[in-house]
Order: sequence, then structure tokens, then C-alpha cells
Amino acid sequence: MTAMPEIKMPHPVDAELVHKFIDVYQSLNKSNLFLLADIYHNNITFTDPVHQVKGLNALNDYFVHLYANVSEISFKIDNFFIAEQEAALYWQMHYCHNKLNRGQPISVTGHSHLRFRDGKVIYHHDYFDIGAMLYEQIPFFGGLVRLIKQRAGQ
Repeated sequence: MTAMPEIKMPHPVDAELVHKFIDVYQSLNKSNLFLLADIYHNNITFTDPVHQVKGLNALNDYFVHLYANVSEISFKIDNFFIAEQEAALYWQMHYCHNKLNRGQPISVTGHSHLRFRDGKVIYHHDYFDIGAMLYEQIPFFGGLVRLIKQRAGQ
């Protein structure tokens, strides 16, 4: 009988890394975007319902653009789970955009799937309702989207 080869599993993500990620996100603003380099790997792949960016420089540009287009934005992480080299975070984003919802605050609930390498996030995929974040907030069009969602739910 031949011996089975030893399977080496990567060490599980340390909860401290996830807490560091959460701390950065909950304190992030347009003046401290340099903190992204503390939590994201140089080869990060970031995906959300609208964008996909690869690399830390492209991610930084994405955030510069994001913060330039809103008058306020904040993230509140409600819960997280860790499994091996991955984590799932459940959050709320609150933002104001002068062209959406008459400039009034908008809240979006979502979650993020993270993978880690070398103590940093190498993969970040956000899941949220793009309709609630954007389409429903556009005058006239938003009412139409809400009507369609309401009728689809009947």
C-alpha cells in the first residue's frame, strides 16, 4: 500500500486581518484612501454589480472616483464569518449623491466575499441590489423600477 501524499492546507485567516479590514472600511474617507494599500494585495481583483477592477492602482482610482461623486458615504459592517482563507462580511452602505434621491441619504445592504493571500485581500466581490442603490433613486425611472419589482413580487 502506498502512502498518501501529505496535503498542506493554508493557514486559516486570522480574525485580526478581518478586523483590520473592517476598521479601515469603517473609517475610510476621501482623505485616507492610502489605507487601501494596508488591506489590499497589489494583485487585487475587485468586483461589484457595476465594475471589475484588477490591481491596487486601479482599485485606488475606483475609490477616488467613488468619493468624488458622493457628498457622504460610510460603511457599517454588521457581521462576518471566516472559513480557511476566506471571509464573508455583511454590511450597510449609507451615501448621499446630489443627483439621486434628491440628495437625501440612501442605504444599501450587501455582503462581500473576501479571499486572502500574504496577509491581504487578493479577491473582493461585493453583492448588493444595484436597483436599490442606483436605478430606484433616479427620478421617474426609479418609480418605474419600483413598480416592476412590486408587480414581479405579486
